[in-house]
Amino acid sequence: MTFELAEQSLTTALDSLYDDREAATIAAMVMEFVTGKSKMDRWLVKSETVSDNHLDRLQQYTNELRTGKPVQYVLGEAWFAGLCLNVNEHTLIPRPETEELVNLCASWVSTNFNNKQHIQILEIGTGSGCISIALHNKIPTAIITAIDISAGAIEVATSNAAKYNTPILFKTIDFLDETCWPDLGSYDIIISNPPYIAENEKTNMAAHVLNFEPHTALFVANNNPLIFYNAIAYFGNTHLSSGGAIFVEINQALGPQTQDVFVKNNYTAVLKKDLFENDRMIVATKN
Repeated sequence: MTFELAEQSLTTALDSLYDDREAATIAAMVMEFVTGKSKMDRWLVKSETVSDNHLDRLQQYTNELRTGKPVQYVLGEAWFAGLCLNVNEHTLIPRPETEELVNLCASWVSTNFNNKQHIQILEIGTGSGCISIALHNKIPTAIITAIDISAGAIEVATSNAAKYNTPILFKTIDFLDETCWPDLGSYDIIISNPPYIAENEKTNMAAHVLNFEPHTALFVANNNPLIFYNAIAYFGNTHLSSGGAIFVEINQALGPQTQDVFVKNNYTAVLKKDLFENDRMIVATKN
């Protein structure tokens, strides 16, 4: 089978799951991953035969993709802020909105901590480590601690940090267990993309998210959807340094309510929109 026909075949196999454009994009990602050839390189050899080994791998990945498994999990990698990161069933797939959170935080630090070296940053719920690693790229002198309840996620995050030679201290901690808080220090920045989707929102979720991404990183109880924000705000009262700030990604349907959590805990809280004009982030500073 030629390169051209192999890519067309993979695209066709995905037609029932994705629209034409997305199917073609996924097929191109898989072809480049398997063959090591860019789109231009594949076009130059489009009439040449794909090796049997590569065809076998393409068939394996096609079978996995047809179950609805996200291509990032099939290939074991995802791109975030220019970084190619390992991901698996223990970690969420990094999303563009979270890049906006990183950029917002880095910009704030540049403006407010411009003359301070070695600022202390805590990330709560690190997953793949994408936020912490991207932040360290933007703020190389920062000292970053990243925690997660999942030992599997910490293992992935540690491998990603090692891949980019990023010195981050990772800890397996259940942040909602306040008895663990003494193990944590004082921080200039607290940043988090915590679980914020209520269980009753599952019916609106795409199957590839619901069936494959880790539920502990996605969902919270219907009767307490702001549980993590309450905990972060309370934690910040004793663990956020003077002049510091909290940066969180939020459920767009609960923007004002989440903002109010921080206001009630004596923060000045600013609600920020993402590129799609959805309520997506909050910056909270101590009064």
